[in-house]
Amino acid sequence: MAVAPLRQGLPIDEPRERPPSPREAARWITTHPHRRSPHINDRLPRLLGHCPELTTAHDLVRRFAAMLDNRDATSLPEWLDGLANTGLASLTGLARALREDRDAVGKGITTPYNSGVNEGRITDIKLQKRITAGRAGVRLLRHRVALIAHPRRRHADQSSMRPR
Repeated sequence: MAVAPLRQGLPIDEPRERPPSPREAARWITTHPHRRSPHINDRLPRLLGHCPELTTAHDLVRRFAAMLDNRDATSLPEWLDGLANTGLASLTGLARALREDRDAVGKGITTPYNSGVNEGRITDIKLQKRITAGRAGVRLLRHRVALIAHPRRRHADQSSMRPR
């Protein structure tokens, strides 16, 4: 039965692409266009063509990424207006929250400093707490986090010594 259409010369249906999951679509939108694979650069416009809300979100993400790349927060008020005027409740709420702390957001965009290292350490501690099912005391957590941090510190030291 599977070969019969081939014998009769009938056209064979092409396999259909699986639609991306919400997580995949979010990753496609937030990834810089030069870092996406050609396959994704081909599929993303088709995905955006099916959903105007995703197109709006994509445009806003790209505008915000441009502000971060250039470390220029002058277009932040216009970007917040665009975020608030999308008509999507979650983005409107985000715009409201960012407006309340606009000075900190502006500084976060314009300064080269970030708290990424601290956030990574906090994530390590939370992971260790989860692994031990919340039963680890301070001494055990300190010991396990120190064991995790040592290879990272050594790797960071080696990468800073490399010529650029």
